[in-house]
Amino acid sequence: MAKKPTLQYECSECGWTTSKWIGQCRQCSAWGTLEEKTPVVASPSRSAVSQPLTPRSEAAPISQVSADVARYRSTGVSELDRVLGGGIVPGAVVLLAGEPGVGKSTLLLDVAAKSAQDSKEHGMGPVLYISAEESASQIRLRAERIGALHDELLLAAESNLETILGHVESQRPSLLIVDSVQTIFSHDVDGSAGGVAQVRAVAARLIHVAKELNLPVILVGHVTKDGGIAGPRILEHLVDVVCQFEGDRHARLRLLRAVKNRYGPTDEVGCFDLRDSGIIGLPDPSGLFLSQTGSDTPGTCITVTLEGRRPIPTEVQSLVTHTNAGSPRRTTSGIDHSRVSMMLAVCQARLGVDTSSSDVYVSTVGGAKTSEPAADLAAALAIISAAWNRAMVKGTIAVGEVGLTGEIRATSGVQRRLSEAARLGFKKAIVPSTGSDDLRAVEGLTIYPVSDLTTAVRVGLEKPSS
Repeated sequence: MAKKPTLQYECSECGWTTSKWIGQCRQCSAWGTLEEKTPVVASPSRSAVSQPLTPRSEAAPISQVSADVARYRSTGVSELDRVLGGGIVPGAVVLLAGEPGVGKSTLLLDVAAKSAQDSKEHGMGPVLYISAEESASQIRLRAERIGALHDELLLAAESNLETILGHVESQRPSLLIVDSVQTIFSHDVDGSAGGVAQVRAVAARLIHVAKELNLPVILVGHVTKDGGIAGPRILEHLVDVVCQFEGDRHARLRLLRAVKNRYGPTDEVGCFDLRDSGIIGLPDPSGLFLSQTGSDTPGTCITVTLEGRRPIPTEVQSLVTHTNAGSPRRTTSGIDHSRVSMMLAVCQARLGVDTSSSDVYVSTVGGAKTSEPAADLAAALAIISAAWNRAMVKGTIAVGEVGLTGEIRATSGVQRRLSEAARLGFKKAIVPSTGSDDLRAVEGLTIYPVSDLTTAVRVGLEKPSS
């Protein structure tokens, strides 16, 4: 007598299963997402031993396998090519995730138009853009606004997987863009679009088609409120490249990072400027993060942060004002709040900068965000500059991690930071003394190695007026 299958409960967010219902998923911590599922039991008549199949192609020595098919092909957007490692590889599946309104669809529409132009010049197939969230008319209006109209760019508003595969078979595109994978459904799979089973099945089918036809595919992915990619975790394992598109919707700057990349590095960052006329790559984004290079206003200090391998100048501003309130405010924007609190404690303990009766505001310029310890010294100098009403010496940058004892600790990539500072016209750099012996001289830049915060203040701040 066949054993009756026991019930299981599966999380609709991440796919985790349990034998009994509980209110919260133990894996993704979502509430009320466990749904009753009946596990599939294998037929007893089916053989327990898998039968071997004839391979479609014989195994060949790796030295005889041609690599021409897997060559990079430019997308037409240099910043995206930088993140992908040089371009997109035929047959690769790229997952682009980001918050709503960050500009994912605008970026991919620009990529589609430029790829369509390149495909026409090289005699390849058209670019197929599938939208399951917007109508074709809405996308046409956006394409007209950003100048992304091209005859080789084909547009279809579809949400059925089988219909999309029919478009691929009839058009034989050179690039397929699907916006988004969580809104596509298949009639062969139970559940609604966006569910664990549907997302897994849709992604697996599209990946199979991409590998079979050597068709590069870009999938748009939604994110959860915590910033993770919505749907089952296996989705990130199935695709070849996972890119995260970040940015504050109230600022123009957008950053593209590769979280996973089977064909290139994962420490490259692409910078974009989102405007009303479209999205533009920024090979040199320095102007977005600096208000006035070498400003003589107290409370400002400039550092150079690293986004991946890319040095980016960042201006840290601070405002210290007296308050009669019992609990002074500590407000930060673009910089880690806990590190700023630590800098305030270090400045008070080691230099006597008392902010117990003052409101302290610390912010970065241009919507830049930094959490690396290398920005500690710039934050501390900006706070001291504002508290003492003494400006930084003109043309000075500061790089280094500040310890609780006031020492300046070494940080990574100092040479790259100094080269970028010299290129932008800075004349003076305050760096940690630890490891400074290995630094090469940079033309036009005077390097001041310091071991503690007191020395950094003496070097970086202007002398008080008598």
